[in-house]
Amino acid sequence: MGARAHSAGSAPTAAYKEPRGCRGRGSLLSEEAPAAVSKPYALPAHRVVEELASGGLEADDYVASVLERLEKLDKTVNAYVSSRGLEELAGDVRAAVSRGGRLAGVLVAVKDNIHVKGMPVTCGSRMLERYVAVYDATVVERLRGAGAVVVGKTNMDEFAMGSTGETSAFGPTRNPWSPGRVPGGSSSGSAAALAAGMATLALGSDTGGSIRLPASWTGLYGLKPTYGTVPRYGLVAYADSLEQIGPMARDPVDLALLYEVIAGDDPRDSTAQPPPRGVVEAAKRGLEEGAQGARVAVLEDFLDHPGVDPRIGALVERAARLLERQGARVEYAALGRELVDYSLPAYYVIAAAEASSNLARYDGILYGPREPPRPWESWNQYYSRIRARGFGAEVKLRIMTGAWVLSSGYRDQYYIRALRLRRLVRDRLRSLLAGRDALLLPSAVAPPPRLGEVLGDPERMYALDLANVPANLAGLPALVAPVGPVEDVPTGVQLVAAPMGEPVLLRLAAALHAEAGTGNRVAEPSP
Repeated sequence: MGARAHSAGSAPTAAYKEPRGCRGRGSLLSEEAPAAVSKPYALPAHRVVEELASGGLEADDYVASVLERLEKLDKTVNAYVSSRGLEELAGDVRAAVSRGGRLAGVLVAVKDNIHVKGMPVTCGSRMLERYVAVYDATVVERLRGAGAVVVGKTNMDEFAMGSTGETSAFGPTRNPWSPGRVPGGSSSGSAAALAAGMATLALGSDTGGSIRLPASWTGLYGLKPTYGTVPRYGLVAYADSLEQIGPMARDPVDLALLYEVIAGDDPRDSTAQPPPRGVVEAAKRGLEEGAQGARVAVLEDFLDHPGVDPRIGALVERAARLLERQGARVEYAALGRELVDYSLPAYYVIAAAEASSNLARYDGILYGPREPPRPWESWNQYYSRIRARGFGAEVKLRIMTGAWVLSSGYRDQYYIRALRLRRLVRDRLRSLLAGRDALLLPSAVAPPPRLGEVLGDPERMYALDLANVPANLAGLPALVAPVGPVEDVPTGVQLVAAPMGEPVLLRLAAALHAEAGTGNRVAEPSP
C-alpha cells in the first residue's frame, strides 16, 4: 500500500503513503441503494466479528475488500495520510481473530492526531511531517486489546483547526457522496474513509463539532462523549477543556460497541472518569423497542435561526416525527437566542486561547523540524522562521488570536467573559435537560459547501459550528444520526443528553435507524 517507509523517529512498522492532494474531477461515487451485506467492506463491525470468528469470512478476503476500496477511491477522496499493506494487515487480522475480542479483526481508521506506535502523527501539518509515534494512545491500546486492527491514519484539518477538511497540509479531503463538496472537519478523513468503505470503524476527535459535523455530512453516526469518559492520553492537544476522542460508525450498535471499548478511567489523564454502563444494550433496545417513553425537546432556536438553512430545519422536524412514531414524546424548548449567538464567539475565544498555549511547543527545538539557527539569527527570528514555515494560515490565525485574547488589557474583556458565557450555556442546557432525555437540534446548519467555497472566509467557516459548540462548552454528550438527504447528500441531526447520557443517545439513534433506515450505507462507484 505505501510507497515508502517513513524515515524519521523510531523505525515504523507501517508503510507510509506519500501525502497528496485530490486529483480527478466529476462524480466518482453515487448514492445508490445500500451495499449488499455480502460485500465485506460494507458489513457492520459486529457482523465482521461474527463472520470472521465463524469462518464465514476469511481474513484475507476482508482485508483485500477494504484495501481494494482504498486503492481505488482514495486517489480522489484523500481520506488517508498513511496506510498499511495487505500482508501486514491480513496477518494482524488473522492473529486477532485467533485471540478473540469484542472487535476481533475489525479494521479501524484512526485520525492523525492520535498516537499509533510506529505510524506517523502529522496532525495534517508540515510541522509534524516527519514525526512517528513511539507509543500508543490509551484508546489505541484498548482497540488492540479488543482485537481491532488499525488500517491507517486519516487526513484532517491542520491540528484539528477547521470545519471543512480543507486546511490539511496534505490536501483537502472530498466528500465520497459528492466529490465536489467537503466532508466536514476536522475529522474529515475518518468520516470519508468510513463512508466510502475504506474502513469498518473510525476514531475522530471533537473540539467544537469535529466528529459530528463530518458525520452529519457523510451519513454516519458520530458521538462526542461526556467530557472525560474517553481518555485523551496520546491525543495531540488543541484545546484541552473542550476536546474529546470519540467513535464514528455506519451503524448505531457499532457506535455503541466502539464507545464501550475505548471509554473508561485512565490514571494518565487527570480529566478521565468512569463512563456510563449498558451502552450497547441501550442501542439494541432502541432497535427492538424504539423510543417508547423517551422525552425529547426540539430546540426551536435553531429552526428559525438566520444561520440555519430551512432544509436543515425541516430535517430536524422530520427526525422529531420519526421519534414520535417510535414512541417518544416530543416537545419544544429554547436555549435562548443570545446564548445561541454568543456561544460561537465564546467557543472560539476559549479554543484559540488554549491553542496558543498548546502549540507553543512547536518551535523547532522541542517539536517540529529540527535544524540549527542561522549564524545571524536571534532566537526570536529562528522561532518565527520555523513556525511560519511549519504552520498553515488557519493555525497561525488561531495562535495569534489566542495570544491576543490572553494579553494584558484584553484577558478580562474577552477570555474571562467567554468563560462566564460558557457557564451560562452549561447551566441552561442542564436545566433544559432536567426531566428530559435529550435535546434535538441540527449538527450541520447547511448542506456541505463546495471545495474552496468557505476556505478563505473565516466568518462563514466558523458559522458552520453554530449548533455544535454548545455541547463542547457544556461538556455534554452529543450524537449525530443520519435522517435523510439534503441536496443528494445523506445528512444527520444532533441529539444532546445530560452528563453520562450516552445510553439514551444510543437508544434514540437506534430508534431513528429502525424508523428511517438511513444507517449502514456505503458510497458506491458510479456505473
